[in-house]
Amino acid sequence: MKKYSLIIACFLALGACSSTSETERNLSAEDLYNRGYKELNKTAYSKAALNFEKVELEHPYSKWATKAKLMGAYAYYKDQKYDDAILSLERFIRYHPGNKDVDYAYYMRGLCYYEQIVGIEKDQGLTRQAQDAFNQVILRFPDSEYAKDARLKMDLITDHLAGQEMEVGRFYLQQQNYLSALNRFSEVVNNYQTTGHIEEALYRQAEIYKIIGLNKEQQDVIKVLGHNYPESKWYKKAKKL
Repeated sequence: MKKYSLIIACFLALGACSSTSETERNLSAEDLYNRGYKELNKTAYSKAALNFEKVELEHPYSKWATKAKLMGAYAYYKDQKYDDAILSLERFIRYHPGNKDVDYAYYMRGLCYYEQIVGIEKDQGLTRQAQDAFNQVILRFPDSEYAKDARLKMDLITDHLAGQEMEVGRFYLQQQNYLSALNRFSEVVNNYQTTGHIEEALYRQAEIYKIIGLNKEQQDVIKVLGHNYPESKWYKKAKKL
């Protein structure tokens, strides 16, 4: 009798599992989307992304599938799974180029790169990818609400890249590798004129020209520094050269 009861219990358990599984499979696109949205609000980002993915996989032609692509990307972004977020965003951009939220997708892709920017002593590949991504937002959607923030972040990115050039230039200068140092400082002078590094870059140019004996070039740079930044501490230092 006990054995028979155990068998019945097992069948009931299996039936319950099968019923639950069947219920999971029969969830509508809207139900899955709403479940993902609830998980997102609870900061359960991995679960949210999974539910949004299910919308795409199980109901690919529903109106919710398009929304789920974008929301899934956002869940990945919040979970700091930036590569997954970028893949989702690129799918959204590729398949829905005319969607009203495509400007947000471009902007989010920029944010994914932006959040991974590292210190100026390291490789700046992701910084440049962020720059390219935000530049696309500005060029494609100049009147978008996201373009304004993209411009602000572009200024920070540009300053960051100029900072790396200065860091490498100072290193070469310490190593007495003057031509390599000069190239780095000239890069800042020529391409990063709106950053806060321009004054020092001009001074360093003058410093190197003095070291290698190019007196005319040195004086020309000091004149430029004095004309544009007469109150700068770097101009005062340059005059003492």
